[in-house]
Amino acid sequence: MTLWHIVLIASALCLTLKVAGYYVPASVVESPGIARSANTLTVGLLAALVAVQTLAVGQNLTLDARFPALLLAGTLYALRVPFIVVVIAAGALAAGGRALLGWA
Repeated sequence: MTLWHIVLIASALCLTLKVAGYYVPASVVESPGIARSANTLTVGLLAALVAVQTLAVGQNLTLDARFPALLLAGTLYALRVPFIVVVIAAGALAAGGRALLGWA
């Protein structure tokens, strides 16, 4: 089995899952438990994506200018600072760390 076979099978499975979603009754989708699970799953997947994009380079873990910027962004966001301020501050910290301190 080649990589193209895997891609085609995965694509067919995704399409099947999407079409199957149209056959689920609205009462099931709108139930509080399902909505809570979907929200929790979304947050977990986004957190995992952020962690991988911040800490991984290829197959290795690395700590560079992105890590302190992520910590700053998390802290500011927890303090309910406006999102645009969080993005600018984290970007400035990462850029400053790379330029001034030589972080990769």
